[in-house]
Amino acid sequence: MNMIVGKRQIILATLVVALTVAVYVNYKFTAAGGEYIATEAVTQEDRENYGDAQFVDAQIENVSQSNDYFAQARLTRSKSRDEAVTAMRTMMDDESLDSAKKAELNMQAAKIAMAIETEGKIENLIRAKGFEDCMVYCENDKVDVVVQTSGLLDNEVLQIRDVVLGETDVAVENISIIEVK
Repeated sequence: MNMIVGKRQIILATLVVALTVAVYVNYKFTAAGGEYIATEAVTQEDRENYGDAQFVDAQIENVSQSNDYFAQARLTRSKSRDEAVTAMRTMMDDESLDSAKKAELNMQAAKIAMAIETEGKIENLIRAKGFEDCMVYCENDKVDVVVQTSGLLDNEVLQIRDVVLGETDVAVENISIIEVK
């Protein structure tokens, strides 16, 4: 058998790896073993004050809405990436496409795979800093960070920027941090 690896096989392998990484990242971030919300211990005085129970319910509803936001955002990001990979695969299968365009598509696939890896790494590092949840979008020379918090302090903004700067080569002015309460 002739074991020569052609351009198509390399491109197909690259796209398969990119798709596999996207599916894995999607699986890791959307796997839900249940939503647990930490609450403070309830004393006898709290049980007697019925107004507090209504306040706690409002907090749980807000947490649920923000969790829904992040779950929806992950799903949307995953769907758009899957569509991009499918479109690239369709174009790569086109026989009339010249080698320069195929090489460009291959580079785009590699960029998508790199962005997926970088976003996942930044999200994990930000969560390790103590934030409940976050989403990171890396696109070209811009990074958007959406973080769940009740209010960002200046030192928290600096922590997030340090994480982003440590993992990417973007300029500070191209980093945006958005709060979700």
